[in-house]
Amino acid sequence: MSEILIADDHPLYRDALRRALNQAAPGTSLFEASTVPELLSLVEAHPEAELLLLDLHMPGARGFSALAHLRGQHPGLPVIVVSAHEEGSVARRALAHGAAGYIPKSSSADTIVEAIRHVREGEIWLPAAMGASTAPLQDDEAQIAARVAELTPQQFRVLAMIAEGLLNKQIAYELGVSEATVKAHMTAIMRKLGCNNRTQVALAASQLALDPNTALPLADNDEA
Repeated sequence: MSEILIADDHPLYRDALRRALNQAAPGTSLFEASTVPELLSLVEAHPEAELLLLDLHMPGARGFSALAHLRGQHPGLPVIVVSAHEEGSVARRALAHGAAGYIPKSSSADTIVEAIRHVREGEIWLPAAMGASTAPLQDDEAQIAARVAELTPQQFRVLAMIAEGLLNKQIAYELGVSEATVKAHMTAIMRKLGCNNRTQVALAASQLALDPNTALPLADNDEA
């Protein structure tokens, strides 16, 4: 039986996606996540899933970071981005990061069904009103996306928490590991991203935000 994954932190919209999937892909098993950590576990538990519907705004990721990571770790899993953003530029960035489709959350149920059917048939889908479906990424964004794609799932979880401004001890608590383990992950993350400290890591991650100028301030009393 086919498996499709839904990742969105809004229960009402997950329900809308479920109903659309039941129409577009009847008989498919659906599995859901409401945070990026839950999603990473879900993808690992269902390696044969044929499709992922991914919200850009979920706890545990900012902007295109989760998309970039998942496309690197699971290149065979098609991803349809669902988002409240209506700008064609955002949709084209999503496709440039490897998404197979883009569904604005204002879309009708028929439009969602159409998008799912097209992507399941191996096509790229973008609302006609959003214009051309291709646009290259800026070099800096493409480079950081490629590096984020190389992170392990646990390293990506740590990166997301760094981007949110959490201290090492807070990250350790959230992940249920020691601060020494967090520091080891930090060392690996800095090496893979080509950074020398956590401030540079956060700035690098901000390149994947919908607005790269919205990086959160970091606590300055936490060692790398």
